[in-house]
Amino acid sequence: MKRYGKNLEKLAQAIKQKTATDNEIARITGRPSERGHTAEYIAARIFNITLRESASHKGADGHFGGGNLMGKTVNIKWYGKQEGLLDINPEALPDFYLVMTGPKAGAVSSRGATRPWLISYVYLFNAAGLIVALRRRGVKIGIATSIQRELWEAAEIYPTQRNSQLILSDEQRSQLILFG
Repeated sequence: MKRYGKNLEKLAQAIKQKTATDNEIARITGRPSERGHTAEYIAARIFNITLRESASHKGADGHFGGGNLMGKTVNIKWYGKQEGLLDINPEALPDFYLVMTGPKAGAVSSRGATRPWLISYVYLFNAAGLIVALRRRGVKIGIATSIQRELWEAAEIYPTQRNSQLILSDEQRSQLILFG
């Protein structure tokens, strides 16, 4: 037990700090401090998304409240790393997937790694078009669906505006920088 005592003390202190941070995030967002809830809060404010009352709605988290996507449903994702994977429920597709990710990384072991709460990239996928492209390639669709790099690049709206379906304003870019 002595051998692990110092590490346990450090871990206990880190957990206390994390709990205090989680409490502050929950106070701000009004939901538990989970990545999914926090992603919805951030996306709603930056991208003018009206969230559904229930956080457990199947398929879509809400809909766009303005612009050329007004009324279109959206499923919001936030991954700690951009590993080329996207969770898709083919039984309940939204109109769009808005995917925020941390830095790019290969799909390797998570041992000793972290999944930072950073936004380095934002992607907007048209769900129907994505499904067609995936089926054409014979990709298995579901949890951790492998999306080819070219599709990610075409869907990118931040930091490089490649997808023109949702053009970001300077204000939106400034808000995203806060989370980088």
